[in-house]
Amino acid sequence: MKCSICEIRRPRRFCPAVRGDICPVCCGTSREVTLDCPLDCSYLQEAHKHEKPPELDPELMPNKDVEITERFLQEHATLFTVLCRALVRTVLASAGVIDADVREALEAMARTYRTMQSGLVYETRPANLVAAALQQRLAAELDALRKQLREQAGMETLRDADVLGVLVMLQRMEFTRNNGRPRGRAFLGFLLQEFPDTPGPAGVNPSGLIVPA
Repeated sequence: MKCSICEIRRPRRFCPAVRGDICPVCCGTSREVTLDCPLDCSYLQEAHKHEKPPELDPELMPNKDVEITERFLQEHATLFTVLCRALVRTVLASAGVIDADVREALEAMARTYRTMQSGLVYETRPANLVAAALQQRLAAELDALRKQLREQAGMETLRDADVLGVLVMLQRMEFTRNNGRPRGRAFLGFLLQEFPDTPGPAGVNPSGLIVPA
């Protein structure tokens, strides 16, 4: 019996991506490069724990002009958690999403909210269809949360500037968690571990949302 990929070495593990047995060498070299590895693969999860991410260029930090203070992090922790869990639900409902798709979706949403800060209403849409669908789902989650908070408070409480800040936080998290592989899902794996799937906005207690005066 030989490895399903190289057809040379002896297989040592089952690969759900090829639905066959492969050797450790092919697993290491093909993982998230030529293979769409499912997030529940134990070998992928173990690799994400130990792999060393590529060196980051600070100049490439997304929206580096947007200041995120410790106070902002504390005041909008609930909104951040809501968006993380919404992203997890969206990814679980969409087959084949990789970190690059999430990056494009978040960038498009951040650009849209930056435009709104200038008084214009113009939605940026990614050319990538997977990223565009992801963006649409996240926007729907945000709209549902905004409506829920408005109905409870009797007024608009979710500010566009705060949403932009949280989107930038997510962008920077993806930037630091990305492992640089063409089909990498290290960021998504981290989100699934830290923010397991939960009910939508209707099941979220929004009392932790603190809107500065």
